[in-house]
Amino acid sequence: MPGALTEIDETAARFDELQRRLVPLWQSIQTMTPDEQTIVVVPSLTLDDPGWPSSVLQAYEERFLFLFLLLRQPRARLVYVTSQAVNPSIVDYYLDLLPGVIPSHARRRLFLVSPLDGSARPLSEKLLARPRLLERIRALIPDRDRAHLVPFNTTELERDLALALDIPMYGADPRFFHYGTKTGCRRLFAEQGVRHPLGYEDLGGIDDVVDAVRSLRAERPGAAHAIVKLNEGVSGEGNATVDLRGLPEPGSPGELAAVEERVRAMGFESPAVSFDAYAADLAEYRGIVEERIAGEQFRSPSVQMRVTPLGTLEVLSTHDQLLGGPSGQSYLGCCFPADPAYAPAITREAVKVGERLAEEGVIGRFAVDFVAVRSGDGWDPYAIELNLRKGGTTHPFLTLQFLTDGVYDPETAVFTAPSGQEKHFVASDHVESPRYRALTPDDLFDIVVRRGLHFDQSRQTGVVFHMMSALGEHGRTGLTAVADDSAGADELYERVVSVLDEECAG
Repeated sequence: MPGALTEIDETAARFDELQRRLVPLWQSIQTMTPDEQTIVVVPSLTLDDPGWPSSVLQAYEERFLFLFLLLRQPRARLVYVTSQAVNPSIVDYYLDLLPGVIPSHARRRLFLVSPLDGSARPLSEKLLARPRLLERIRALIPDRDRAHLVPFNTTELERDLALALDIPMYGADPRFFHYGTKTGCRRLFAEQGVRHPLGYEDLGGIDDVVDAVRSLRAERPGAAHAIVKLNEGVSGEGNATVDLRGLPEPGSPGELAAVEERVRAMGFESPAVSFDAYAADLAEYRGIVEERIAGEQFRSPSVQMRVTPLGTLEVLSTHDQLLGGPSGQSYLGCCFPADPAYAPAITREAVKVGERLAEEGVIGRFAVDFVAVRSGDGWDPYAIELNLRKGGTTHPFLTLQFLTDGVYDPETAVFTAPSGQEKHFVASDHVESPRYRALTPDDLFDIVVRRGLHFDQSRQTGVVFHMMSALGEHGRTGLTAVADDSAGADELYERVVSVLDEECAG
């Protein structure tokens, strides 16, 4: 089909040309007095129908409302798009967090746009289906050479949206999408000499999984569990665990049937998933099998990096991820920074991946996830995933950075504010209870102010909330608890949860 190939090449060439505008724009942004610019934020999530209700999807789109803090730049304009309209009280909440800026001045430079479409379709798809709404967004951009698109993930939808708006996209070109799949990142780790669990890639069905599990057992007879992962699963929801304990010896008669039985009985991280549905997704999207790394002391840290439009790799932060779910593979939140006992080690490994991505021409933010197990007096890290997009650690870290103007030192794993004071946080997207359904966002604001929990600009400590639109229907919100040390951040987080439980009791 030569015609179709020509069309694909033409789209790629147009996008490459568009992306070149980022270079002079970035150079201007990095100056002490940046010129006027327009940031268009479209926090679209492209997922394989997670079954989330519209209120939860809206809450995830609102996770990045912290980007309102960009309006502290007096010549910045922000266009923020969500599927549904944002509660005005939530808008005021973020504008009031702006340090050193008059909220009314910032409000004049903020433009909220919504298709008023609560369906499960990705937000970018909703916009592309509405030419008049796209024209309205274009009209909010005074100079397209001084504007860029900020997406959550980057697929062909976001690329096409950038082309439709005629502004470059600060994110990875979707032609690099394969690096962010489970198969692609394992192969990248191997090519870059980054330690990762024993496993097998590009599996297209249950029979492939059975064969991979048998191969894994032949190489690791003592392995207790194997993990099956869909190539495009997020937050652990595409994962399943196969129990390998008590099986016949590798290669012995009866092993094949026993492994098949265990694979069909594998436990899914998402309780809504059935075996038949998972098998169908595996056949369509393919996946991997890898050994589940275990140890007496086990952590799940990550390293966040970015490649600027100038091609410079920067290490941004490290976090210890807080995991939950049936087998502890679902992302719930994070602590910042990661434990200094292994943060420099995982950073060195992650940089190998980042340097390769920079060479390939990737731009934007991404993260490498690890597992770390204690070995004697040290820790052994294994790379397990590459998230070629913003993730669950992006919004709390940038919230802290924008509020404090602090800097993270990758060598020491310390974040320091201009005052010289260290800053730490605990963040979660899953502060939830059925009793919290009684709260509105205004109730939440009233509680934190009365109880002295609101973020204090003078001390640069306190709590910042997000995902508040999921309160009424699901009793769920998110928060980032900032303190001067890790113990203080833990204590503040627990105090907030205790206060909410107390306020909603009875």
